[in-house]
Amino acid sequence: MPENSTVENSTVENQAAENQFHVAPWGRDSWPGTLDQPFATLPAAQRAVRAGTAAMRADLVVNLHAGRHVLTEPVELRADAGDSGQHGHRVVYQAYGHGTPDRAAAVLSGGRAITGWQPGDVDGVWLAEVGDLTTRQLYVNGHRAPRAALHPGIPGRVTKTATGYVTDSTVPQGWRNPTGIEFVFQGVYPWSEARCGVAAISGDEHSSTITMVQPGFERALGLYAAEWHGEIPNGGEIPNGIEIPAGGGTVAFDGLAAPSSAENSTSFLTEPGTFVLDRSNPGRHVLHYLPLPGEDPTESEIIAPVLEKLVVGKGTAEHPLHDVVLRGLTFAHAGWDRPSGPGGFLHYHGNAYYGGGPLQRVEIAEGMGHVSVPGAAVLVPSNVEFSSAERIALLDNTFVHLGAGALAFSGGGADNAVIGNVVEDVSGGGIAVNTGNGVRIERNLIHHIGREYRGSPAVWVSDSRETTVARNEIHDVPYSGVVIAGGDNAARVQVVENLIHHTMTVLADGGGIYLSGPQGASFASGTVVRGNVIRDTITSYNFGLYTDYGASWVTVQGNIVHRGDTPIVLRVTPPLENVVFLGNFWDDWPQDVEHPPAGVTLAGNTVLPKDDFDRALAADPAGADILAGAGRGDARRTR
Repeated sequence: MPENSTVENSTVENQAAENQFHVAPWGRDSWPGTLDQPFATLPAAQRAVRAGTAAMRADLVVNLHAGRHVLTEPVELRADAGDSGQHGHRVVYQAYGHGTPDRAAAVLSGGRAITGWQPGDVDGVWLAEVGDLTTRQLYVNGHRAPRAALHPGIPGRVTKTATGYVTDSTVPQGWRNPTGIEFVFQGVYPWSEARCGVAAISGDEHSSTITMVQPGFERALGLYAAEWHGEIPNGGEIPNGIEIPAGGGTVAFDGLAAPSSAENSTSFLTEPGTFVLDRSNPGRHVLHYLPLPGEDPTESEIIAPVLEKLVVGKGTAEHPLHDVVLRGLTFAHAGWDRPSGPGGFLHYHGNAYYGGGPLQRVEIAEGMGHVSVPGAAVLVPSNVEFSSAERIALLDNTFVHLGAGALAFSGGGADNAVIGNVVEDVSGGGIAVNTGNGVRIERNLIHHIGREYRGSPAVWVSDSRETTVARNEIHDVPYSGVVIAGGDNAARVQVVENLIHHTMTVLADGGGIYLSGPQGASFASGTVVRGNVIRDTITSYNFGLYTDYGASWVTVQGNIVHRGDTPIVLRVTPPLENVVFLGNFWDDWPQDVEHPPAGVTLAGNTVLPKDDFDRALAADPAGADILAGAGRGDARRTR
């Protein structure tokens, strides 16, 4: 899709009125969908679109007027139902007035307003009955209210058992609604965070026994089984602070030894602005909310997600969905309830988690240890998803207050564009490409994602060809900024001129940009990482620009890495093959730089002083050019 594509540059201002439909919260579906008599709902507008696509002579445009457009079911865009553009034209869903200063604030919401709040028996806590609602998120006056939590997760001296935990503290026996509690295991592997539910709590005057929900806990015991061993002459440390004594030894890394926190009991409801959902009475669930100072729940907008999908675009390999544009819209208030189920949420890596089935043992390095990995990992879903789709464009939208990932493409497809969007306050990842050709991810702002599933990257690209990740700004994410997972079909991926900062704010063993596995079959078809600025990779044990796990056919050229634990890594298992680091700027030499492994080439890289990095960079013409070119620039130019 060339830079001057009609996806970005065409306008609809001069199209005839018969090609325009309007939707407004105050409209009626019995009206004709004109500016003066708009439809009330998107399904009504979609029916009008489907009736007109076969005879299209121009773009068909659906204008959403200001307000909250509440969806009672996901918007399904289907190739077999007439939702694709035809005859070289497109179907466009846009905020009314898009491209003008008067653009409407149109929100597609999968949520439900929570009303009927009453003061509870506990001072300051308010209650609302919500029927069978099973939300994991709550949004109060436009802000995410966290679930009430306890740190650490279990008080006292804790011992892990085959079915849960025993502690010498009797405090857990007094926790209210124990079957609603969820334990969080931050850093269960250094790059992962897991969630498992509590089934029961019992005990006596000396100790408490906590029994965990199955099969989630049993699966966790199998997945998070790791061991490091070997000889470290002067003593040392491996990820997550596990020490190996001088002379070597064997250490079983146990990320399940005790939870880092516990969530969702009214006993934990002590922090203003937090909530709990009590599901102990089936069909009569109760939300408990402790307001912020000065906040009155009866006068506040409080929204809980109901839907798990907002938009689903579907085609097939033979008949893909195609030529659809979504622009200027806000997608909000969708959830994902599976982690609350008996399987919990057993994160493995990036967008992948373990849902059961065979496990495989993988050696970390020869003679140094092993981890377990899923035989078939499952991908975290997104609240807006497209599969087998071509020439789909998402432009200038906002994805906010979401309980899964924001946006994903899967099932093949080609020539899709994600340009100029904002992704923020999302429980999972930002933008994901799970196979597909020619996807452009450009000039987006992605920040404060991974709010619940902290191993989620801002951008995830797996097994994709000719995907471009360019000129985005990514910041304040708990794990890696961009993950390129490679794969058998991966080829010609470009990660260029992105500004990535404040990544790895929670977990370890990741980077601002992370690549793993085969990235092509030659340098011509491999991945290019060029012109990116990576700063402030926060936690210990990270690499600002991380080529890992047998990455091959990668060109890393003209990037800036500053304030990371280590700028790059050269020795990994399996080893790097055909990886070139050329003309980069960083603030420290990587380990083994004088004797790099056989599969790595380093040339023309420059180390600048940590404490005077910016001045030294600005004084170097090449470094100054890289710095000036990274980031979104004027990201919201005419689309």
